[in-house]
Amino acid sequence: MSEENGVDYRSSGVDLDAAERVKEQLGKLVTSTQDEHTLSPFGLFGGLYSVPETFEKPVLVASADGVGTKLQIAFMTNRHDSIGKDLVNHCVNDILVQGATPLFFLDYLASGGMDEEIVPEVISGIAEACRENRCTLLGGETAQMPGFYSLDEYDLAGFIVGIVEKDHIIDGSKIEAGDVLIGLESSGLHTNGYTLARKIVFETMGLTIEDEFPDDTRSVGGVLSEIHRSYLRELTPLLSGNLLHGLAHITGGGIEGNLPRIFKESIGAKIDLNSWETPNVFQVLQEGGCVAKNEMYRVFNMGIGMILVTSRDNADTVLGELEKTQIGNWVIGEVETGEGVRLV
Repeated sequence: MSEENGVDYRSSGVDLDAAERVKEQLGKLVTSTQDEHTLSPFGLFGGLYSVPETFEKPVLVASADGVGTKLQIAFMTNRHDSIGKDLVNHCVNDILVQGATPLFFLDYLASGGMDEEIVPEVISGIAEACRENRCTLLGGETAQMPGFYSLDEYDLAGFIVGIVEKDHIIDGSKIEAGDVLIGLESSGLHTNGYTLARKIVFETMGLTIEDEFPDDTRSVGGVLSEIHRSYLRELTPLLSGNLLHGLAHITGGGIEGNLPRIFKESIGAKIDLNSWETPNVFQVLQEGGCVAKNEMYRVFNMGIGMILVTSRDNADTVLGELEKTQIGNWVIGEVETGEGVRLV
């Protein structure tokens, strides 16, 4: 075989020219998120970011996550910017529970091929969410992996680094029996439980992505694509006032699986399930799939995306601050001596 007829990278499934064209688009998106602490231009092997000098005892907080099978909804709706926002907001919330505000974010996107429309759309969502959360998109990686992923599919992961004053770290050590639990409303499923949700909606109920979601004006795709809410704006005024004893991001595992993660030994909680109204999406899923109540609360957030723990003396102050943000919030229970979470 001559070199003219030989095998090249493109014939094996990797298009380097397309990758270069996409890279040019991504550079503009990344640059749009930079702030005064960003020290590196787009394209270096590593991103450079200086620690803000306003912190006396800075502690860095890092986390990594993905969006799970919610990606399937992006593929079905052909809407890819919202999944990028989901990724950033989820990661922001994960460090927020320890009192940290975000500094910078990195993404990893692996696909079967370099789609010159889809990849920039995903990254545009990431960049927009970074700007909304006052976070620099410092860099990332896009990988073509033909034969590993289908040409029309991709996987996505995010990595975030935030900062908190050492004296303002929220680690749950101050939580004690009698503390009040305040729940903040979720925007929907967020990024958890989609494997069960898709089975119920598309297999058991027989709906399509374009159908109207039951008791909702939106389509199935619209409801299931609802963006994972970031709680940074609502919680920032409360982070430095020593008003919060703990924060729990309600993700996979629901309230029962996430709230105990911030409790020390011999501390538990009682949750009053009648203290907030379960959003329609969860009611439809439960009825449509004949799902047991305890299974629903074990898989989904059920309308509570973040739980705040505060002393009884500070509860009114915290609730007053939350009212200024207009986010739905409810006193949903209290901390008690014991183990685990009781749903009553």
